[in-house]
Amino acid sequence: MNPSAPVVALAGGVGGAKLAVGLAEALPPGALTVIVNTADDLTLHGLHISPDLDTVMYNLAGLSDPAQGWGIKGDTTGALDLLGRYGGPTWFRLGDKDMATHIRRTQRLSEGARLTEATAELCGALGVRSRVLPMTDSPVATRVQTPEGELEFQDYFVARGTRPRVTGVRFQGAETAKATPEAAEAIDSAGTIVYCPSNPIVSLGPILAIGEIEERLRRPEIPRIGVSPIIGGSALRGPAADMMKSLGHEVSALGVAEILRDYIDGFVFDDEDAPLLPAFGERGIAARTAPSVMTDTPSKKRLAIEVLGFAEEIRNQAPAG
Repeated sequence: MNPSAPVVALAGGVGGAKLAVGLAEALPPGALTVIVNTADDLTLHGLHISPDLDTVMYNLAGLSDPAQGWGIKGDTTGALDLLGRYGGPTWFRLGDKDMATHIRRTQRLSEGARLTEATAELCGALGVRSRVLPMTDSPVATRVQTPEGELEFQDYFVARGTRPRVTGVRFQGAETAKATPEAAEAIDSAGTIVYCPSNPIVSLGPILAIGEIEERLRRPEIPRIGVSPIIGGSALRGPAADMMKSLGHEVSALGVAEILRDYIDGFVFDDEDAPLLPAFGERGIAARTAPSVMTDTPSKKRLAIEVLGFAEEIRNQAPAG
């Protein structure tokens, strides 16, 4: 493994944030850039909220709630409780410290800062040494199609608890959204691309829906490694398994790899699913297994080292020239 080669990780949700921590631990400071899904963003209480950006940022800053994987550990909800007494919506749980993040982001955006710039300022204030980039500064919104009609993502995910059956997904605004100069440069200069164990449909899918990013991720000259969020036919958290099933995908590590097939050179999945290795071979997908449940910093770092080591093997196997 070349410890100085820049690594770009694509992430969304808790699984993506956890592996980002592992990669940051395994790489020198400044070698990691995390490009994060922003199609989950919403405006609530007049505040611009970026759930996936904040989950990655809090995890990299060592502030995240260890039980939830998101939010800030030890946070309180006094402001939200009083908002409820005033008749405001409380279905999206915002902690008091967490709310400070959204207030500052909203203020900077209202002053003309790009989301990329506001994110860099927040990360810098929290001592995050890796670069965290929104996938775009343009508005993109995940819309989930269900028998109840089309729902905003947070309505489906939080307010309705992922109960409605998903019949389709679209990313409103993605067709005109632009890659930021920072995201484009990071991908163009990367030595390795890692697809974190995030929901392939609504966490990685929006990033791949940005045309200028999608084109860059088809690069055959650098290793691109995917990591499965599905273990033993289930997702550790979130709706990935149910969503994959309802949309006709095989609910397995192999099913995730097939979704990402055009963008990966190798795939890492949990030891529990080792019987799937022959099927990967039959479909021409390079694969390896590793312990992939990340419960603490050492386990996150171990998985990151496995992923980076696999990338280096693929790099060394590539034909010269």
